[in-house]
Amino acid sequence: MKPIISMRHLRKSYGSKQVLKDISLDIYPGQVIGYIGSNGAGKSTTVKILCGLISDYEGEVYVNDINLKEDVLSVKGSIGYVPEMAELYDMLTPSEFLQFTGSLYGMRAEVISERIQRMMTAFGMEQNIHQRMDSFSKGMRQKVLIISGLLHNPNIIILDEPLSGLDANSVIIIKELISRLAKEGKTIFYCSHMMDIVEKVSDRIVLISDGTIIADGSFEELKLQQGNKSLEQIFSNLTANNSLSGVADELFNAIEQS
Repeated sequence: MKPIISMRHLRKSYGSKQVLKDISLDIYPGQVIGYIGSNGAGKSTTVKILCGLISDYEGEVYVNDINLKEDVLSVKGSIGYVPEMAELYDMLTPSEFLQFTGSLYGMRAEVISERIQRMMTAFGMEQNIHQRMDSFSKGMRQKVLIISGLLHNPNIIILDEPLSGLDANSVIIIKELISRLAKEGKTIFYCSHMMDIVEKVSDRIVLISDGTIIADGSFEELKLQQGNKSLEQIFSNLTANNSLSGVADELFNAIEQS
């Protein structure tokens, strides 16, 4: 099987700070990739490169056999991106915003309208379709962002902390949706700090630390290699953060003794 995403010797620096040091990774159709790492490890930079938001990188990225640097618009058309935090046009309604989003992908107006109605209803937001978004909660705004990322039925879905602000029922819905999309052959690139969620939804976990990949395999494979019970413990061991509980003790003592 040919990879749907192929990264070769990916490097990216901000001034003297090298954020990605040599990332090479093949991702295949139908895979749910859990892409994890601590703050500053290079996760968001990788995502922004894949989405065509950063172009001044070294190395090669191919998506559907298309060189990202040579035809970024075609690649963008095949990707759905749900960021953790994004600015919505507060003065617009979800209908207006999503109609605009769909038009950017060249979708027919009637298809956009039908999908907006059905997806907003599925999220329990049918009464909010024509309501201005400046009054929306964080969870409601996140649902609109999720819909905007899936509206054009992309083959590749990049989720960067997609559960941020969602209630428990919506989290269950998204987890089930990820599973259903993967079974349909969609490729899911899932970035999160929530190890328990990554552990449950991913069939392959890629751990990045200091701009390099330090682990790549299924959760079961990583457990066999590391002899740990949870992804959180594996992450702690591989990133040399074995003293995390000690840090928690120091913080607790600082609070109590102040």
